[in-house]
Amino acid sequence: MATGQLFSRTTQALFYNYKQLPIQRMLDFDFLCGRETPSVAGIITPGAEGFQKLFFGQEEIAIPVHSAVEAACAAHPTADVFINFASFRSAAASSMAALKQPTIRVVAIIAEGVPESDTKQLIAYAKANNKVVIGPATVGGIQAGAFKIGDTAGTIDNIIQCKLYRPGSVGFVSKSGGMSNEMYNTIARVTDGIYEGIAIGGDVFPGSTLSDHILRFNNIPQVKMMVVLGELGGRDEYSLVEALKQGKVNKPVVAWVSGTCARLFKSEVQFGHAGAKSGGEMESAQAKNEALRDAGAIVPTSFEELEIAIKETFEKLVEDGKTTPVKEITPPQIPEDLSIAIKSGKVRAPTHIVSTISDDRGEEPCYAGVPMSSIVEQGYGVGDVISLLWFKRSLPRYCTLFIEICVMLCADHGPCVSGAHNTIVTARAGKDLVSSLVSGLLTIGPRFGGAIDDAARYFKDAYDKGLTPYEFVESMKKKGIRVPGIGHRIKRGDNRDKRVELLQLYARTNFPSVKYMEYAVEVETYTLSKANNLVMNVDGAIGSLFLDLLAGSGMFSKTEIDEIVEIGYLNGLFVLARSIGLIGHTFDQKRLKQPLYRHPWEDVLYTK
Repeated sequence: MATGQLFSRTTQALFYNYKQLPIQRMLDFDFLCGRETPSVAGIITPGAEGFQKLFFGQEEIAIPVHSAVEAACAAHPTADVFINFASFRSAAASSMAALKQPTIRVVAIIAEGVPESDTKQLIAYAKANNKVVIGPATVGGIQAGAFKIGDTAGTIDNIIQCKLYRPGSVGFVSKSGGMSNEMYNTIARVTDGIYEGIAIGGDVFPGSTLSDHILRFNNIPQVKMMVVLGELGGRDEYSLVEALKQGKVNKPVVAWVSGTCARLFKSEVQFGHAGAKSGGEMESAQAKNEALRDAGAIVPTSFEELEIAIKETFEKLVEDGKTTPVKEITPPQIPEDLSIAIKSGKVRAPTHIVSTISDDRGEEPCYAGVPMSSIVEQGYGVGDVISLLWFKRSLPRYCTLFIEICVMLCADHGPCVSGAHNTIVTARAGKDLVSSLVSGLLTIGPRFGGAIDDAARYFKDAYDKGLTPYEFVESMKKKGIRVPGIGHRIKRGDNRDKRVELLQLYARTNFPSVKYMEYAVEVETYTLSKANNLVMNVDGAIGSLFLDLLAGSGMFSKTEIDEIVEIGYLNGLFVLARSIGLIGHTFDQKRLKQPLYRHPWEDVLYTK
C-alpha cells in the first residue's frame, strides 16, 4: 500500500446512504478550503433517484442521487472515493460493490460491528487490486486544506480551531476517531498543523493499518514528521516497530499507545473499541510503547507528555532547517444556515404563511389552542372540532350539535344530483377516490348546493333593513334574482321537506333566539301565496338558522357575523357534508365493480 497521498484538492467522492449533516460538513469544508468544485459528486440511496439540495458556500446546489453503486460510478467516473454510511448489516456488500468498480480507489466504511469474516474478504480484495480500505468503525480521514471524509474533525468551529483549512507538516494516524479530533487540536497548538490525518477504525481487523499509513506518509514530501496514537489490544503496532527497525521510515515518529491504565484492573478490561482488549502481555499498552521506543520512535512516558514530545520534535525540525512552518491564512466565513441563525436570535426572517387555527409544533397538535388529548378526553364531537377550526372558539354544545345535524342532513341526496352523478361517472372510469370526490365537489355552485351563503346574506340584509316579506321578495323580483333558500323541485307547501322541519324544531327548542328563521318563515308564507313549490328548502333553513346561531350565542360581534357570511363559511358546511356522500358513492361503485359509464343514446336529442 505504501504509495503517496490519498487525496487532493480535486478529489471527489460518492456518498452511500444519504446523511444530510456529514455531507453538508464536507461541502462547508470544501468552501473553507477554497475548493472550486464540491467534493461530493453524487449520492447513492438504494431505490431513489433525483437530486438532493445542499449548500456550497452561499450557493445552493443539486447533487445527483443514484439508486445503485454501478450507476453512480458510471455517471461520475472522476469520483474515486467511496464513503459508506450504510449500517453494519449492509456495509460489507455495498463496500465490495464499490471496490469492484474500476473508478473507485479508496473506500471508507463508517459502520461499526461489520462481521469480521466480511471485513477480511474486503481487505483481501483491496490488497489484491491495489485499493485502500479505511475502517470499518472509522470516522474517516482528512487532508488539510483539500478533502475530508464525512464527520471527520467535527464542526466547522473545531476545524478552524485545529487549522485544518490549510495544510501543515504533520502526518497523523490513529485507531480512534474521537481521539483524532483531540489530537488535531493538540498538534495545531504545538506545530503548524497536520497535512493528513487518518482514523483507521477500532475494529479488530482494520482495512488498513497504522504502519500502512506511516509508510505512506514517509513518501509524501510535505509531511515532515508523523504522530501515531495506538491502543492496547491487537498487534498492529508491531508492524510499525518492524518498519522502524528495518529503516523504512526516515522521518521522526512520535508515538503513544493508550490503555496503560489497564494494569490497574484485576480482571481483563474491554475498552471502547472492539479491538481495544488486551490478549496478553504483548498486546498491552506498556509492551507496545516499549517496543516502539526501542525501535526508534519518540515515545513519551505518559499521554500527558505526548504534547511536549510533539512540540519538541517539530521545533527541532525547524531548528535544523528541515521544515519551515506554514504561514497562517484567514479562512473565509462559512454562511450560517437560516434555521440556526433564527434559533440563535441572530436574524429576523419574515414568514410566508400565517395560521391561527392549529399548531403541531409541541408535544401534541392543538386546535385553536385546545390540545388533541383534551378534545378526546372531554368527548368533543365533529361539531366541536368544526367550531374550533372554523370559528376559533368553543361554541356551546347546542351550537355544535346543530352543526352536526346540518352535516348529517346534507351528507347525501341520492345518486341523481349533479355532484353525485359526476362522482359516480368518474369512479366508474377507474379513477381514484380523490379524483372522484373532487369531480363531484367541483359541481357545487350557485345551482347545486351553493345557496346557503346567499340565503343567509339576503335574509340578513332584508331583516336588518326592516323590509317586510313583500318588500323583500318584490325587490328581488325587480332585480331578476330568485330568493335563495326558497323553492324546491319536489316539495310543496302541503308536503314540506322533513329536513327543514327537523332543523326548525331543534332551533325552536334549543336556540335562545330564532328571529332570522322566523323572518324566513314569513317570507315563505308570502312566496307560497304565489306558487305552491316556493317552499323553504334546506339551504334557506340552514342559512337563516346559522344567522340565529351566530347572533344568539353572544360569541360573535356584528362585524364577525358579516365576515363569516361574506367569506362563505356556510357553504363550507355543505361541502363538508356532501363530501361524506360523494365518498360513499365512490366506494359504492367500486364495490359493485361498475363498468365505464356511457350515457344512453335515447336520452340525447341529436339535432342539426
